Amino acid sequence: MMRNVTSTDLLPATLKVLSLLCLCGLLGISTAIAADPGKIVGADECGECHKKEVEAWRGTRHHKTFNELSRTKEAKAIAKKMGLKRIKKESDCVKCHFTQREVKGKLKSVSGVACESCHGAARDWIKVHSDYGGKDIKKEQETPAHKEQRLSKAAAGGMIPPRDLYRVANNCYQCHLVPNEKLVNQGGHKAGSAFELVAWTQGEVRHNYLSSSTGEENLPATVARKRLMFVLGNALELEHSLRAVGKASKKADYSVKMAKRVKKASARLEKIATLINAPEVGKMAAIGKQSPLKLNNNAELNRAADKVAKLAKEFAAKYDGSGFSSLDKYLPKKLKGKAHG
Repeated sequence: MMRNVTSTDLLPATLKVLSLLCLCGLLGISTAIAADPGKIVGADECGECHKKEVEAWRGTRHHKTFNELSRTKEAKAIAKKMGLKRIKKESDCVKCHFTQREVKGKLKSVSGVACESCHGAARDWIKVHSDYGGKDIKKEQETPAHKEQRLSKAAAGGMIPPRDLYRVANNCYQCHLVPNEKLVNQGGHKAGSAFELVAWTQGEVRHNYLSSSTGEENLPATVARKRLMFVLGNALELEHSLRAVGKASKKADYSVKMAKRVKKASARLEKIATLINAPEVGKMAAIGKQSPLKLNNNAELNRAADKVAKLAKEFAAKYDGSGFSSLDKYLPKKLKGKAHG
């Protein structure tokens, strides 16, 4: 007989106690990935059309970390242990906390976590993305055929649109689960934050103005989408914690913490599988439970993570969340910070 499932079972126990401070020495809360600096155009370019979105971003830790991070005692302590002299120029911190751009042949950190950290370096797609069919054609005048063609070309150029939920969320987990054993064991960095996809994307970092009829309202995701995000977040937690254990070379803080994350994510997915009709979820849980959490096991655990990723992508593409009402009572009520507007 299955025991009763509670919200505490399904949500990370430490979710409520973590602050939003984006400190290199305390949290891996940024969503930046190592996008090609040569293709970064910068948030100002995005802001020419997405003014409200950029305005919302400027009030977040993702933006403020650019000036605040390197001044913190915690970040300085980690940098010292890692032998890093300049946080904004060293890869151990830059990859997840800053956006670098190629300026006159040299790499320069130009912002904290920004638009292209999540949606892809924009040089090869920004013009296509904002062309609705000609110079004088406005968005509301665009034909369905042109829109389909435009979105396809933008995706081919590297754009990751909000509707591609797996790829956008995947960027979050690449940094929220710190992918660096040495940074944790030697530097004292946290082995990932207690990241929960719904709570963290619907709070401070939310910038959903495109769904608003007036373009002025920062709307929350629909309940159906939150359900998808809730499940997908657990799937990505499993995928990336499996990859992390695979990178572990010795039994220390990093390997122990990441192995615990694998077990917790597997257990949560197993419970979710009893609540909704989605066979992909049970399969992901089984992969996590059957994977050997051994040191120096990168190849095998990466294969397991790849299988989870494939199932997670299929899940995100197949369902719209409308049939998952049994998850509603487990969706987080407390968000990570207050949304703009």
